[in-house]
Amino acid sequence: MYESPMMRLTTCLKSCVLTISAAIPLMVVMGTQSAAGETPPVNARQSVGREVTVTPEMTGAGIVSSGVALPPIPPVTGNRVHPVASWGKPLPYPVLIADRRNNRLIEIAPDKSIIWEFPSPALKVYRGNEDVSFSHDGKMLAVSEEDNYDVHIVDYEKRALTWTYGTPDVRGLGPSLFNYPDDAHLLIDGMFITADIRNCRVLIIDPKENKIVTQWGTPGKCNHNPPHELAYPNGVTDMSNGDILMTEIKDAWITRLTREGKVVWSVKAPNIHYPSDAFPTVDGKQVIVADFWKPGRVVIFDPATRKVTWEYFVKDGDKALDHCSIAMELPDTGDILVVDDLNDRVMVIDRKTKEIIWQYGEKGKKGYLPGLLHYPDGIDIDVFRDWKTAKRH
Repeated sequence: MYESPMMRLTTCLKSCVLTISAAIPLMVVMGTQSAAGETPPVNARQSVGREVTVTPEMTGAGIVSSGVALPPIPPVTGNRVHPVASWGKPLPYPVLIADRRNNRLIEIAPDKSIIWEFPSPALKVYRGNEDVSFSHDGKMLAVSEEDNYDVHIVDYEKRALTWTYGTPDVRGLGPSLFNYPDDAHLLIDGMFITADIRNCRVLIIDPKENKIVTQWGTPGKCNHNPPHELAYPNGVTDMSNGDILMTEIKDAWITRLTREGKVVWSVKAPNIHYPSDAFPTVDGKQVIVADFWKPGRVVIFDPATRKVTWEYFVKDGDKALDHCSIAMELPDTGDILVVDDLNDRVMVIDRKTKEIIWQYGEKGKKGYLPGLLHYPDGIDIDVFRDWKTAKRH
C-alpha cells in the first residue's frame, strides 16, 4: 500500500511501519520476461530499472512454515456463484491469507486449523506477498508483491510458482518492470490485472504471451482522470459482470470501469482517509472499503448517493483497527471479514452487533507457528473446495 509524496507527513507506508528481524535471503537466478503492448516509450534509464536495497524488514521472517502436516486437497466442486456448503457463523468459508512478512500464503479453516500453506520457494523471487486472490476456477492464485516489484501466479494444487512478471528487487517503468505493484486478480478470460501504484497505472497482462494488453493511466501524471490518468491506484477488483472496481489513494476515489475502460461511475469514498482495495458487496449494489489508517475504519456505502449504510469504527482498545487493508462482505452470513494488518490478525465482525466473533492471529504478537501471523495483508475466501466434508474423513 503506497502513499503519494503529499501524504508522507500524515501516515506511513505499510513497508515502513514494522521492525522486523533479519533473515538470510536465498538468491536464485531468474530470467526476466519481456512485455509488449501499450506501455508508453521510456528512456534507457527507465528501461534498465533501478535496483532497490533489500532491508531486513523486507525479508521479514525469511522462509518459514507452520510445520503442520497438511491434509489432502479436496477437488474443486464449487465456484463464486454456486459455492460449496457453508460452515455458517462465524466464518462460512476457509480464508486464504497473504501473510506478508512470513513470505507465505496460508489457508485457515473456520475451526482455525491450517489446511493449506505455500512458503516462499526462494526469497529472491518470492518475498513479501501482500495480496492474493483465487482464479475464477479456483485452481490458480494471483499474487502481488509491492516491495519485491513483481507479481505471480501460484498453482494451488501443486503448491508451485508457475509465472512471474516483473524483475525482483528492481523498480522502473520499462519492459518487465513495476514500481510498487499492488493487488492481483486473474480475470475470467485468464488475463492478469494489477495496480502499479507509483507508476500511476493499471495493467492487464496476458500471462501466456507475457504481454501488456491494456494500460489505464499515464506514468508521471498522477491525477484522477480515469482511464487516462490515475491518482496512485492501489486496488483493482473484477466484478461479476466483468467490470473493474478501482481504488485510488489520492482523495479516496472509487471508480467502476468496463473492460474497455469506460467509466460507469466515479465517487469519493465517504469517511475514508486512505482507501484500500474496495470490493463490491455480495449483491453488487454497494461498495465496501477499508481505511488504511490508525484507527482504521470499514465503510459500506451506496455509490449512487455516497450514503453510508454500515460502518465500523472504534478509536482505541482491543476492537480498534490499525491500518486495515481489506474488508469484504461474507456470502451466506453477511458479516464482515477484515485484515487488521498492524495488529497481526484477520477477523470477522458481526454485521448487527459489530462484535469480533472470529479471529486468527493475536493482536501485537508476530509469529509463524499455528495461531500466529506476521503482518497479514491480503485475503480471499475458498468457496471452491468442500474442506468441511474433507476434514471429516
